[in-house]
Amino acid sequence: MQFFSSDFKLGILGGGQLGKMMLYETRKWDIQTKVMDASPEAPCKIACNEFVQGSLMDFDTVYAFGKDVDVLTIEIENVNVDALEKLEHEGKTVYPPTKTLKTIQNKAVQKLFYTDHGIPTAPFTRFAYTSEIEDSINNGGLSFPFVWKSAQFGYDGQGVKVVRKMENLKELPNVECIAEKMIDFKNELAVVVARNSKGEVKTYPVVEMEFHPEANQVEYVICPARIDDAVAKKAQEVALKVSEHMKHVGLLAVEMFQTKDDQILVNESAPRPHNSGHYSIEAAYTNQFEQHIRAILGLPLGKTDSKVAGIMVNLVGAEGHTGDVVYENIEEILEMDGVTPHIYGKKQTRPFRKMGHVTIVDENMARAREVAQQVKETIKVISK
Repeated sequence: MQFFSSDFKLGILGGGQLGKMMLYETRKWDIQTKVMDASPEAPCKIACNEFVQGSLMDFDTVYAFGKDVDVLTIEIENVNVDALEKLEHEGKTVYPPTKTLKTIQNKAVQKLFYTDHGIPTAPFTRFAYTSEIEDSINNGGLSFPFVWKSAQFGYDGQGVKVVRKMENLKELPNVECIAEKMIDFKNELAVVVARNSKGEVKTYPVVEMEFHPEANQVEYVICPARIDDAVAKKAQEVALKVSEHMKHVGLLAVEMFQTKDDQILVNESAPRPHNSGHYSIEAAYTNQFEQHIRAILGLPLGKTDSKVAGIMVNLVGAEGHTGDVVYENIEEILEMDGVTPHIYGKKQTRPFRKMGHVTIVDENMARAREVAQQVKETIKVISK
């Protein structure tokens, strides 16, 4: 099939920043794209060949959209899988495959998948409703503290809560969920694995994530992770095992904990480009978005090594600011060496909303980390 400068059409479900960054690559290669998102203001709107406004959860809308493209991919997991399954059944190419998506979409199913395949993960209990947790605590089946996770529709710190006492349960929605043992870890790591439709597989270097204490969102992604080689090797082996059993096509970002005694436990996976791979746009030979396009089109995978140390800082809406966005002091960070801001194109800011990211690259990791700190303290995402 001829992908470049042809009638071939790639469909992307979801029109957010991940899709927008994917479109940089399709533009580079002159691949036609059609994107669907519920918002008329979706960041992707400016960069695709065709934009459709519609619900990603509606069967008929997703099905009709999929019928009109040659290959269908996603940039968000919350899509109507039944429609994708029907398309796949009718011979449409859908990547990641719906089986992978079904496993990942539901956190309880995802966790069971790890235990069934001998992939190390934190112990957990599955509940049909949050209200059942109280009984379990009273009967000694569960003890504080633990991490509550909504089985579906959780992302970016949404649908995840540390529960330390009974009162915390009152604030939670009464939905299907899991209660996971709190892990005393020294690092949160991630590995992005690329697998193309012909079975070729490559992993990116292990990255380390530093989190915001209140928002439960990543503040810094650091590549390469500042860990021992033996730990990095173990993390990549675990990520490859997840990839092998998931049989995904495209990218799979595997997030993990490095425990105090250097065990690796899988936290969760995402079958698409991921926040933990944004550093690759400036720091790697092949960025994650180009790699995803290569993988789903069955093209040879690119080199995943880094050229330089890379750190990514998330730009999120400042607390107390809601409305038309202003990027305060952006000129000041542009004066710093090796600093590249990425603005996602969301016109409205609100507290902790992901509005962009900044990449800092340097031959020297310690220096990159210092600049990242400066960037974090300088640029502010506020409202008019």
